Amino acid sequence: MDSLALICTVALLGGGLYWFVCVLGPAEVKGKRAVNLSGGSITAEKVQDNYNQYWSFFRRPKEIEKTESVPDFVDTFYNLVTDIYEWGWGQSFHFSPSIPGKSDRDSTRLHEEMAVDLISVSPNQKILDVGCGVGGPMRAIAAHSRAKVVGITINEYQVNRAKLHNKKAGLDSLCDVVCGNFLQMPFEDNSFDGAYSIEATCHAPKLEEVYAEVYRVLKPGALYVSYEWVTTEKFNGDDAEHVDVIQGIERGDALPGLRSYADIAETARKVGFEVVREKDLALPPSNPWWTRLKMGRIAYWRNHIVVTVLAALGIAPKGTVDVHEMLVKTADYLSRGGDSGIFSPMYMILCRKPHGTSHDPSS
Repeated sequence: MDSLALICTVALLGGGLYWFVCVLGPAEVKGKRAVNLSGGSITAEKVQDNYNQYWSFFRRPKEIEKTESVPDFVDTFYNLVTDIYEWGWGQSFHFSPSIPGKSDRDSTRLHEEMAVDLISVSPNQKILDVGCGVGGPMRAIAAHSRAKVVGITINEYQVNRAKLHNKKAGLDSLCDVVCGNFLQMPFEDNSFDGAYSIEATCHAPKLEEVYAEVYRVLKPGALYVSYEWVTTEKFNGDDAEHVDVIQGIERGDALPGLRSYADIAETARKVGFEVVREKDLALPPSNPWWTRLKMGRIAYWRNHIVVTVLAALGIAPKGTVDVHEMLVKTADYLSRGGDSGIFSPMYMILCRKPHGTSHDPSS
């Protein structure tokens, strides 16, 4: 009887562990697994040092404002967080409004498909993904539109992950990825039929610089849509709570400084774009985009235990626990920004490069 009880106990514990880690497991089972968490292009023994280096940027805030400092700042961040994002969230590193009756994955896909629908491209036309991450949106957009998508990301590790996912999805003939800085893109003038960026240009120290680069590489008449991270009209810079939330989002997401929604269209016009439409996609009747963050609090706790155990066993690099803790805290700041209405990660602007123009707005 004692042996039977022991066997049952072991089976129960084993089944519970399987349910805890696998059934309630990563957001996207086909993505990164916990036992394979790494520091991206950073060697395991240097993850902790690079995490400390990341935080050192915020002790020198003026450095974050310098264009030449941004590549190292953002590259370090994405080396640290890419595997955790894939494991805990999925291959699309952005938010989307929750849709009743739809899964998080379907809501995300529809949000991505809307972007390419807005720029009105045809099959086989070439479009640009500005800040593509590991290519989740790229693959959804290529599958939906059959356009050829070229993505650019500053992070070499993300390039390799994106190419791997593209091949697995059977979309490598439509999707390509290059490593580069979207402030100095390695593309010819007037070479793309359309472009989009989904919650990516927030990493630019000056939005004007990345918009000018997008303008340069677009063909005359082509459309560009961007989902921007912004402070809304509800944000009050004299409210200490508001400032704390926004600074928490900036620190936890490698942002040189969030912009006001009121600045987006003005910046686009400044570089030569015609503004076709602008809208905060987070506003009602859209359902809250931060619902998924709140529903995931149990998952964050579970994931943090898993990361802690893996780091203690030497499977995950030292420093991974600190990175994960940073992201959990940032999720709380994001939820507070959504609840209070002072922050939106999806202020949509649709622009057109006028016909009969070169890349130079002054010409």
